[in-house]
Amino acid sequence: MSFQKYLDNIEEKTGKTPKEFVAEAKKKKLTEFKDIIAWLKKDYGLGLGHARAMAYVILHGPKFTVRQTTGTHRDATGTLKLDGAKRRRKISKNK
Repeated sequence: MSFQKYLDNIEEKTGKTPKEFVAEAKKKKLTEFKDIIAWLKKDYGLGLGHARAMAYVILHGPKFTVRQTTGTHRDATGTLKLDGAKRRRKISKNK
């Protein structure tokens, strides 16, 4: 599963976009990886893998190093889209 797909699955499960999680973590002043993981697991019921993916985004933003060059885990770019899958689908339909 690609990194972007992890974020899309989190949005599907919680109804929150990655951008909304970033804003909420900032509001709560969460800056430590372990604290972010605990918050996401407790308040949103995320599993460890999904919580880790979101914690990375909260701490590092949308840029990441592409490590997978082929297969189902591949991301086309090293930039994640944080505005939400539903919004991206809506925009692409309007074009």
